[in-house]
Amino acid sequence: MKLLTNPLSVAGLLLIFFFLGVAIAAPWIAPPEDPSEPYRLPRDGWSSTPQPPGEGHIFGTTQGQYDIFYGVVWGTRTAFRVSLMVVGLSAIIGVLIGTVAAYYGGVIDSVLMRIVDVFYSIPYLVAAMVLTTILGRSLTNALIALIVFGWMGYARLIRGNILSVKEEEYVSAANAVGATDRRIVFRHVLPNSIFPVVVQASMNMGTIVITAATLSFLGVGAPSGYADWGQMISFARNWILGTQGNAFQYWYTVIIPGASITLFCLSWNLVGDAFRDIMDPKLQGGGA
Repeated sequence: MKLLTNPLSVAGLLLIFFFLGVAIAAPWIAPPEDPSEPYRLPRDGWSSTPQPPGEGHIFGTTQGQYDIFYGVVWGTRTAFRVSLMVVGLSAIIGVLIGTVAAYYGGVIDSVLMRIVDVFYSIPYLVAAMVLTTILGRSLTNALIALIVFGWMGYARLIRGNILSVKEEEYVSAANAVGATDRRIVFRHVLPNSIFPVVVQASMNMGTIVITAATLSFLGVGAPSGYADWGQMISFARNWILGTQGNAFQYWYTVIIPGASITLFCLSWNLVGDAFRDIMDPKLQGGGA
C-alpha cells in the first residue's frame, strides 16, 4: 500500500494512532474523579498561580490549579469528537448540495451556488463566534456553529469535479440505457469525483481542532473547566510571558497543550498529502 511506503505518511499515521490510543485509554491513563463527568478538569486548590511539573501533577497545573496532564489526555477525546463531527457532517452537507447543483444545473445550480456565495461572504471564525454566543456557550453549540459555516468548501469542490465527470462518455451511456439519476450519481459520478473531498476532509481534521481551540481560547467554545486543548491554553494566557527575568517560568502551561494541537494537526496534514498523491490520477500519471 502506497500510504505505508511514504515516510511522512507513516509518521502521520503513527501520530494519529498514538492520539487514538490515548483517547481510547483516557479512563485508565487519567481516571476521572467523577465518572459521570469525565471531561471536567480536576483541580488541586484555587490559587491562580500555575505550579510546575512534579509529584501528583506530572505536567504541572495551570491557572486555577487545573491538572494539565488530565486536560491533555481527555482533550484528545475532545479533539477527535470535534474533528470527526464537524468535518464529517460538513462534508456530507457540502457533497449533497454540490452534487445536486452540478448534476441538475440550471436554476437549481444558480440558486444553490448563490447560497454558497452568501455563506462564503461571512468570515468563518467571526460567524462561528457570533452563532455560538447566540446559542449559548457550550462545546455542542460551538460544533453546530462550525458545521453551519463550514460546508461551502466541500460543495464547491465536489461541484467542480462533477461538472467535469458528468460529461464523460460512461455517464452519457448510463443515461442512454435509462439508468436513474440516483444510480448514475452514486454508481458513476460520485465515485469518480469524490477523491478531492476526501483529501480536503483529511486536512481539515486538524484545522477544525485549531478553530475550535480558538473559540475556547476566546471564551465562546468549551465551558470553563472542560477538558479541551484550547481551554488549557486559555488558562495560560496570563502566564505566557512568564515573570520578569524568567520568561519561560510557566512554559509548561502553553507548550504542552500547544504541542498537542500542533502534532494533531500535523499528523492529519501529512496523511492528507499522502492521500492526495495516491488518489489523484493526474499525479499518478505524472509520476509514471
